[in-house]
Amino acid sequence: MKTAIVHEWLVTYAGSERVVEQMLTLYPGADLFSLVEFLPPELRSFIHHKPVQTSFLQRLPFAKTKFRHYLPLMPLAIERFDLSDYDLVLSSSHAVAKGIITRADQLHISYVHTPIRYAWDLQQQYLKGSKLERGTGAFFTHLVLHYLRLWDLATANRVDYFLANSRYVARRIWKTYRRSAQVIYPPVAVDRFQPKYQRDDFYLILSRFVPYKRVDLVVEAFARLGLPLVVIGEGGDRPKIERLATPNIQLLGHQPDAVVADHMARCKAFVFAAAEDFGIAPVEAQAAGAPVIAYGKGGVTESVIAGKTGIFFPYQTVESLVEAVQKFESGLYCFSPEELRQNAERFSPERFRQQMIRFIDQKWTKFRRRDAIEY
Repeated sequence: MKTAIVHEWLVTYAGSERVVEQMLTLYPGADLFSLVEFLPPELRSFIHHKPVQTSFLQRLPFAKTKFRHYLPLMPLAIERFDLSDYDLVLSSSHAVAKGIITRADQLHISYVHTPIRYAWDLQQQYLKGSKLERGTGAFFTHLVLHYLRLWDLATANRVDYFLANSRYVARRIWKTYRRSAQVIYPPVAVDRFQPKYQRDDFYLILSRFVPYKRVDLVVEAFARLGLPLVVIGEGGDRPKIERLATPNIQLLGHQPDAVVADHMARCKAFVFAAAEDFGIAPVEAQAAGAPVIAYGKGGVTESVIAGKTGIFFPYQTVESLVEAVQKFESGLYCFSPEELRQNAERFSPERFRQQMIRFIDQKWTKFRRRDAIEY
């Protein structure tokens, strides 16, 4: 099969890029397409130093730092990719990648990290965070998001098979597109972490400082508890986090992988307050032997086993998290580093590749035999 892999943008190495990395491992001869590509030289190894075919957005003014501002042009840009020479098209989609145009005799499988969150279920939170609730700017933003929803829904029919990174996202795919999706959990580099049996007396949060991650909630809860908390991460909400932090809370900013792994291996527990589509950090924490205290919504409920590898708090509030930490401190729970590690290994890159290649081979065989998509 001549294969193309399509991703929205290549500017960093995060969760969705790890999926692209494993797709390229499975299909090293595939051609790679992305709306923009601004990877620094030291990060290009995950795409095997391949050339990337980019869109016209790559050449627009300020694209390197402001490419997200060209969101209204992204549907047009993704549709202009010429994929007519390929038998198999794999899209890794969290915005518009699934909207590529293919023919009836081409197989398109889309691995969806999420339907476009700021156009669907997070629209109001996005508008509020961007201060676009009223005025002329709000009107035009609503207009763009309305157009984007119509386009996103229409292009769901361009996908032959959907894959989702969690059951939580599969439900959102059904809600948004009325299409079923098979779940293949994303790859997590669990081998980067090694569990330690002697834990230090501090809690840990690792996150970007953006509103939906709710780092502020964790910091406020630990300011009230007075327990030691280490915060690793950076982002636009840092001034707010700094205002909330008390002397028992240590803000380390961005840290290299080695420092992150060391803190994961030593922390008393890992705290996670976001409603994420999957959530890689809680799996990494378990790989390092750290139990997880998490908000009980989203993909984390599929990667953390309540009472065995972590505990959940039911409401995204300071009071609910405080109560969960107090339960954790009470000694009611006993967590085994071996069990934590074993649970994390369910999400290894090897497991991801095995499930992906099995799914693609099955669908390719059926597709070629019927010479049509499955209705």
